[in-house]
Amino acid sequence: MRSSFLIVANRLPVDRTITPDGTASWRRSPGGLVTAIAPVMQRRDGAWLGWHGAPDEELKPFEHDGMNLIPIPLSAGEVELYYEGFSNATLWPLYHDVVATPVYSRVLWDAYRAVNERFARAAADTAAENAVVWVQDYQLQLVPAMLRALRPDVRIGFFLHIPFPPAELFWQLPWRREILEGLLGADLVGFQRPGGASNFIRLCRRQLGLQNQRQEISYGERTVRAEAFPISVDFSELDTLVREPHIMARAKEIRAELGEPEHVLLGVDRLDYTKGIGQRLKAFGELLADKTVSPGEAVFVQIATPSRERVEEYRNLRDDIELRVGRLNGQYGVLGVPPINYFHQSYDRDELAALYCAADVMVVTPLRDGMNLVAKEYVACRHDLRGALVLSEFAGAADELKHAYLVNPWDVDGLKRQMVAAMRATPHELSRRMRSMRRRVATYDVDRWAGDFLAALER
Repeated sequence: MRSSFLIVANRLPVDRTITPDGTASWRRSPGGLVTAIAPVMQRRDGAWLGWHGAPDEELKPFEHDGMNLIPIPLSAGEVELYYEGFSNATLWPLYHDVVATPVYSRVLWDAYRAVNERFARAAADTAAENAVVWVQDYQLQLVPAMLRALRPDVRIGFFLHIPFPPAELFWQLPWRREILEGLLGADLVGFQRPGGASNFIRLCRRQLGLQNQRQEISYGERTVRAEAFPISVDFSELDTLVREPHIMARAKEIRAELGEPEHVLLGVDRLDYTKGIGQRLKAFGELLADKTVSPGEAVFVQIATPSRERVEEYRNLRDDIELRVGRLNGQYGVLGVPPINYFHQSYDRDELAALYCAADVMVVTPLRDGMNLVAKEYVACRHDLRGALVLSEFAGAADELKHAYLVNPWDVDGLKRQMVAAMRATPHELSRRMRSMRRRVATYDVDRWAGDFLAALER
């Protein structure tokens, strides 16, 4: 069955769950992308192509929650080479300012190209005549051009959820030309920040010799537009959730379980070397060392969601962070009051909302991040106009949340100053800052993001 609206992403928007009696079922995945696009798909009777999460397994198309889902199979070898390899050992570190050293391997590249071709062929087979196809993120950057070669009638959009690097970094990539030409298969290429769009246009001029008029690139007989569309969160859903009595009660329980400290600082991140977890822990440790804050007065809660645990770089990162937490707790903790509460596990939506409500200071310090939706989630949850957001200048969210306590996470002294300023701000100051940030997130929510992108694509 062909569809007039198609999403192409590395993963399907569902996760498989196994009940205690062994029955398998599907549930919608959490996260901003699914929240944004699922309603659009349901309205348009669209289809979503993606891997279902299990290697060496082929599934037939199925329907879930009003969405037509088309699983794309991946072998265990392809998961290792295409996903863990080229996508996350080559592109991810390169696009995040080479915080870790990228791996440049022809074997990984060959796997990436082969999987992208499989996705493109599946999209070509599924798209109706003159369909709209929206391709998502860095794992599938070759799909737009491959799909256009197969189906020149369709309208193609591409959105990159992570940063797009400057020319000086992108130039390292041996397959830089192929990636640029892959993206130019789209009619509209979307980025999180204007700087990403500018980097892409500049590279098209330098590498491919193409001409542009502002945001529009001339490519053969076609025009490709490159523009920023900052993604957001479902403000109204979060704002409603945190007003529920069980969320408010749980937030009070959390503070009680932490010993009713004067200040609760919170970090919520996927365990990744780009998130700046080590930098914020170092800064907090120095605040304890110089007695700016004391154990019991301030408690840091750090949630590090498991991520890419088969990749050595991530295993080493976990060891390093857990060693740092252990040292700080051993050195500065008092009986029953560890200064850092560290959790390497996932939390559901309700528990995260309660944590946001319980935290006086949200610390979001990525070394590089396309957007960072945790910062926006925290703002959406603080209808009480209390709470402070310490936010890295290198997160895309910093462009919009200008009333956060902005920091350079590499500057440990500056990070310490802003953490202290956030802890000691007056209620009036906190309310002024939070009101401005909430207005921004409420106006530019996730529904507007999807609507703006698709409106620009369909023009």
